[in-house]
Amino acid sequence: MNDHATDVATDTFLAHRNLLFTVAYEILGSAADAEDILQETWLRWAKVDLGQVRDRRAYLVRIVTRQSLNRLRTMKRRKEAYVGSWLPAPLLTTPDVAEDVELAESVSMALMLVLETLSPTERAVFVLREAFDVSYDDIAVAVDKTPAAVRQIAHRARRHVDARQPRRAVSPGQTRAVLESFRRAVETRDLQGLLDVLAPEVVLVSDGGGVKHAAPRPVTGAGKVARMFVGVLSKLGGALSVEQTAVNGNSALLVRLNGEVDGVIAVRVENARIVGLYYVRNPEKLSHIGSETPLTLR
Repeated sequence: MNDHATDVATDTFLAHRNLLFTVAYEILGSAADAEDILQETWLRWAKVDLGQVRDRRAYLVRIVTRQSLNRLRTMKRRKEAYVGSWLPAPLLTTPDVAEDVELAESVSMALMLVLETLSPTERAVFVLREAFDVSYDDIAVAVDKTPAAVRQIAHRARRHVDARQPRRAVSPGQTRAVLESFRRAVETRDLQGLLDVLAPEVVLVSDGGGVKHAAPRPVTGAGKVARMFVGVLSKLGGALSVEQTAVNGNSALLVRLNGEVDGVIAVRVENARIVGLYYVRNPEKLSHIGSETPLTLR
């Protein structure tokens, strides 16, 4: 590849980098693995004869999808050996991501957790079709299926996701208001304040990775969840601070202990109550929080 072709390849890759990262992250649920996939994608893209490429964006998406599927299958063994509940690594995102309702939903902790219940191919098809509106023909090439088969897979995946997380639009402003009430209750260890903002059927999923204290299994019910939060926070030594931030396209809480990042809490809100809490405390998944630049994702 000559210098001009290299420059064109580089410019094209950089122009689509955020898109490619988001595709990989939504398929894998891991920011670190998504970054690895970007490196692998670039190495393959740099060897491509661009004169033979009709649609460069589609070609890049095809590469990143195939590499992500390969990685996802190897990650299955890691997740099976994982200590406790597994949650996606949280991403700091820019405010404009929350304004794109479909994008914000596609990277939300709640949906990312549902995507874990799909097969690798179903997950890739769902992400490409639902989040990025990739054509069935282009998806078929990426996942090595016929367009007819891809249509069936997409329909099956959509039905599977809807059954586990019906889509109910909640405005960003309502989420922030509910989250602020929850934040105040957490900082002050206010049990009644927590009960007031939690839905009776709320589910807490916490991920400590076997390093930080976390519930080994999901905790269900407002009373149990509220008492667990108050109990855990009361045992923490040092100065606790909780602030709102934007994570995975939605409002979330950044928890600091003695000024150091201790966790990220994402929520799912319905009818002005929290129905889902996703608490990431695994230090490996938080190493970039607080130092990274928020992502635009597209």
